[in-house]
This record gives sequence, structure tokens and C-alpha cells, in this order.
Amino acid sequence: MANSTLVPQHWHDLPFGDILQAEIEAALAPWWPRIFGYHLLKVGALSSQINSLQCSIARHFSLFDGHGANIQAEPHYLPVQQHTIDAVVSCFLLEFEQNPYQILREFDRVLISSGYVFIVGFNPVSPVFAGKILPKYQGKLPWNGQFFMPSRVKDWLGLLGYQVLADERLMHHSLLGPVGRQAEHQPWWQKSLANWLPSTGSVYVIVARKLTVPLTPIKDKSKINAPTWSTAPSAGRTGLSKNN
Repeated sequence: MANSTLVPQHWHDLPFGDILQAEIEAALAPWWPRIFGYHLLKVGALSSQINSLQCSIARHFSLFDGHGANIQAEPHYLPVQQHTIDAVVSCFLLEFEQNPYQILREFDRVLISSGYVFIVGFNPVSPVFAGKILPKYQGKLPWNGQFFMPSRVKDWLGLLGYQVLADERLMHHSLLGPVGRQAEHQPWWQKSLANWLPSTGSVYVIVARKLTVPLTPIKDKSKINAPTWSTAPSAGRTGLSKNN
């Protein structure tokens, strides 16, 4: 892990963690009735605490290296058979792993064709990045972790053969000062960012689906020989000869 001693195990380990959790659960709620199957895997301690009771998938399991997990294991190697999971939820997990792409590869290994992955992380192009600049906060959660651009995460998913269905931003706030729970209590600058620069939300929620059919490569047309005209000696006439 990026930091073996300072990794969030509960939502209250993060600043305004209860508000973060509520915002994320609200963003995920519309998706739960839309996915079906037998197994939902929540990877990471924070993911395990996400409310997914409205999900249509029958069985929900949590996996992390800690007390209370249904499966105690490290996320970089999931002790799960391949192609057995219908959906994976990952909340603020990639930020604290040395090899985040390996985590995504493990998700891909265990997911069935057409399976869903829900990835929640901190957006570096947002007010929350201020804590990365200020020495007072650099060693504290969540600023001690790595912040990956949402576009980079989507590129990783694209390499693995996933279609991004949604990319949403939440919490246009630095998390360094008071956070208003209601819109009317939010400062003017926070409302302005949400209205005029929605992509600068401090939290991203990416929903992607595993493609069932790989893309068919297109033949290189430059390697296809064009038909040529040749003279037929016996008849003294021209004929069409194809060289394929």
C-alpha cells in the first residue's frame, strides 16, 4: 500500500466522512435497481459500509484486510474465482494502493461478461487538492494518498475493455472547512463551481460495464490487392484478373 499505517477504515476517518458517504450513496442509488445477478463484491473497508440494500443482486460480500470483512484479503489479489462476480464497488481504494492498475485487473478477472464496476475516488482537479499543497494536511487522510485523474482511470478501464456509462462529480468542496449539508447552507463559491465548472467536483463516481464482444479488427485496406487488367493471348481480348 502507499501508506501502510494511514489508510481509512471507517468513513469517520475522512473529513466530513458522513457527508461523503451520504453523497456517494445517493449517487449510486439509481443504479442499484438496474443491475442484476447473484454476487456483488464490495472491495475495501469503506466500500463495505456503503448501503446497497436496494440492489437487485442477491448476495453482497465485502472484501478487505481487516476485522468485519466477509472475505479477509488484500485487494491486489482477490481469492475469488474468475468470472463469478456481477458487480464490484470500490470506494477510495485506488488512492492507497501502490499498483492501482493491478487492482482493476483483478476486478476484471472476477467480473462476468457485461459485469459492472463502480469506482469512487478523489479528483485532483478540484478544491480538495488544496490539502495536497498545504504542509499541514499532506500527511493526513485523505491527502496522504494518491489522487488519480478520472480520465486516467477511464483510460485504464478502456484498456481492459470496459465501456464507461457514467462519470459524475460530487462535493465541490476542499474538505478543509465547514461543509453545508443543504444547498442553502453552502458558500457561494461552492455553488458557483457546481453550476459553472461541474467537472471540478472533489469526488468522482465512475460506472463502467465489461464489454461482452471484443471489437473486431478492421483489415488493413493497403494490403488488399486491387484487381488488375490483363490481356488474354488466346482470344486477343482484355479480361479482369483478380489477385487476392
